[in-house]
Parts: sequence; structure tokens; C-alpha cells
Amino acid sequence: MDTTSRLLLDHNLRFLRQAADLLATIPSDAYTLARPPVFRSGIGAHLRHCLDHYQSFLAGLASGRIDYDARNRDRATEQSREAAATVISTIIARLDALTPADLGRPVQSKVDCGGDNLDAMWTDSTGPRELHFLISHTVHHYALIGMILRLQGLDAPADFGIAPSTLRHEGALPSCAR
Repeated sequence: MDTTSRLLLDHNLRFLRQAADLLATIPSDAYTLARPPVFRSGIGAHLRHCLDHYQSFLAGLASGRIDYDARNRDRATEQSREAAATVISTIIARLDALTPADLGRPVQSKVDCGGDNLDAMWTDSTGPRELHFLISHTVHHYALIGMILRLQGLDAPADFGIAPSTLRHEGALPSCAR
């Protein structure tokens, strides 16, 4: 496997392990409830949404058509930390088992961006490019999860939901500027 693909896989695995670690530390009610009530969805819904995208990636990689809108939306994953942990473990194992051939094939991907012609939304891509997308998508949902945790009075890990480029930028600042 080329270096870039391996790095992208490793970074995705790191983010998935962050979620697994978080699940082990938060109470079940914090995972399932959308608190404060102004939120439409809570931690479980945001994490399930991310996991759905990983499952769509894995399902579509073999066929060459990754449809991020064809998601399971499994309520058990959204409502049970244990179910989510199981899904995370499965996704990690499947990502770890990918081969250079799996990631080397051209693919098409689709996300509903609105409008009526969904077939026009298919775009040419690659496995590594989709791994980039999954990182960005996951980090942004993790940022929402971190905010929901803090609004519930719970702590999120210091680097949870913060883009790697932001962490690198902040690390390069003098301590008085942070």
C-alpha cells in the first residue's frame, strides 16, 4: 500500500478509536439524549451518522460506487453505547483489512446536495480521496459531539473534534499566544 493511503487509513482508525475511547467514559444518558433540548440530535445521533458514512464507504468501495445517502441509520447504534462500540470495532477491522487493490480502484461517490437530479451528483473519485472526506466529515461531527458534551457539563478530550491542522497550528504558537 502506498504511503499516503496507509497514512489516511491510520488517521481514520485513530479517529474511530477516539470515539471508542469516548464511549467508555461517558454515561449512557449523555450518549442518548439531545441536551440541551435545543439540539435536534445528541451524541449518539452524530456518532451514528459518522459510522454510517464509514459503512457506506466500505460497502461502496468494492462496487466502485460509494453512496453516502444509502445509510443504515440504525437506531440501536444511536441509542446504545455498546452497539456503537461494536460497529466501531467492525469498521476498524474492515478498514484494517483493506488492500492496495481495494484503495487503488477508481470509484464514484455521491452525497445529496439538494435539487432534483440525484443521479447527476455522482462524481469520480478514489479510495484515498474518500478517506480524506471521511476524516473531515468525522472531525466536524466530533466538534459537535464535544460541544454537546461540554453543554452537558462533561469533559471531552482536549483534541476531540479539532482538526489536525488546527492542533498543529496551535502547537506552533508561542505559549503566550494560546
